[in-house]
Amino acid sequence: MTPINAPRRTASLSAQLVDSLRAHIEAGGWPVGTRIPSEQALIEELGVGRSTLREAIGALVHLGLLEPRAGDGTYVRSSSELQSVLVRRASSAQRDNVLELRTVLEEYASGAAALRRDEAQLRQLRELLADADAAAAGADPAAATSVDALFHRAVVRASGNDLLIEVYDYLGTALTSSLGGLTWDAADAEDHARLHRRLVDAIEAQDAGAARDAAAAIVRLTRDHETGEPRAAKQQ
Repeated sequence: MTPINAPRRTASLSAQLVDSLRAHIEAGGWPVGTRIPSEQALIEELGVGRSTLREAIGALVHLGLLEPRAGDGTYVRSSSELQSVLVRRASSAQRDNVLELRTVLEEYASGAAALRRDEAQLRQLRELLADADAAAAGADPAAATSVDALFHRAVVRASGNDLLIEVYDYLGTALTSSLGGLTWDAADAEDHARLHRRLVDAIEAQDAGAARDAAAAIVRLTRDHETGEPRAAKQQ
């Protein structure tokens, strides 16, 4: 019978350190995009050996949470393994596939939000609609995209499905990036705003079917706008 190798103390320390650093990142102790402290500073702060620290950092790099940059230190790339995997995959996917995924997630979430939303969530959606109108009037595409992303996240949060909320939060940047850089003409912009108002009206009325239809129409409008689909086809 093959004997089981006893665990090495350094391996145990490394595993504990991975868990500790991962929890620190997830809690926002090192925000995404920031550089982590130097190796020597971490050794002194944590009281561990250089090899243990390097093993733990290497594991976090492999998981996609950290990213080493030659000559510039190590940066936080993502706050969780799931986020890293999902965002990387969505970012490399075809645009149509990303939009289809948006449709699936947002259509279901919108129907659930209509059934589960509370008054505070409804007020937030109305406030975000007003913010979106203000951003559109200011002719700032970046601001409009940012408000739109907040709006759709708020809809998903109103669904009350914790797992869906988590997945959508992780994919949010990749899913909404398809709107970035688009120049909307006046007619398309009005259609976009009208569909968002229709979605909130359906959520307020607790009409799940109408909410799902409005959510799907919003993504369809974005897709058609990107591909230059004629307006007559959109209205069919």
